[in-house]
Amino acid sequence: MAVDDPRAMASRRDLVRVNAVMFQSAIMAGLLRANLERKPLRILEIGAGDGHFMLSVARRLGRDWSSVGLVTLDQADLMTPKVKANFGLLGWRVEPVVADVFNWIDGPGLGQFDVVTANLFLHHFQEVQLRRLFAAMPGITSRFLATEPRRNGLALWSTGWLRAIGANDVTLHDAAASVRAGFAGTELSLLWPERSAMDLEERRVGPFTHAFVARATAP
Repeated sequence: MAVDDPRAMASRRDLVRVNAVMFQSAIMAGLLRANLERKPLRILEIGAGDGHFMLSVARRLGRDWSSVGLVTLDQADLMTPKVKANFGLLGWRVEPVVADVFNWIDGPGLGQFDVVTANLFLHHFQEVQLRRLFAAMPGITSRFLATEPRRNGLALWSTGWLRAIGANDVTLHDAAASVRAGFAGTELSLLWPERSAMDLEERRVGPFTHAFVARATAP
C-alpha cells in the first residue's frame, strides 16, 4: 500500500493511539533510563515512521535528556516539519535518513551510536533477516533496545477492541498479524550473534509488549 494512500495514512494515525494503549513510549523511556549510565549523545531509531513515537519518548525523558542527536531511519520520509520542530523544542536534533535498513547496514561509514532503538519493527522480518540486522549492531552501538508485540492469546484477543478507538480495517488486520508475528521467550536472543560480548535480556512488559535488550558487557 502506497504511503500516501488514505487508508495507510489513517492507519499511521491509528498507530499513535495503539502505541499509547500499549504504553510503548513509557516502556521505551524506562528501558533507556535503565540501560544507559548517562544521557545518550546519539540515538539511532530504525523503523522510525513519522516520528511521533520517539517524540513521545523524548517528552517522557524530559529536560534531563536534552542535547540529543537523533537519527531516524525509515524507507520513506514521513516526519512533518511540525514533529521535527517539536523535537527542537526539547533540545533534540533530528537527522532523518531515508533508506532500507538492510541496504543501510551494508553501506560505508555507519558511525557510532550510544543506543539503537526499534519499536514494533522487528516482527516484520524473517529470522534470517533479523540475524543479518543483529550481526551489524555490535559494530555501531553498545546498546540495542526493542519493544515488540508479545505473542500470546490475550494480546491477539485484544486486537479486536481496537475498533473502540476508531481503528480502520488496515489497522485491525495489521494488529492481529503483528501479534501472530510477535515474540515470546528468548526468540530474539537466539538470533543475536553469539560472539558479540553483550548481555541479553528478554521479557514481557505489561500484557502486550515484548522487550529485548542487548547491552555491552561491563569490563
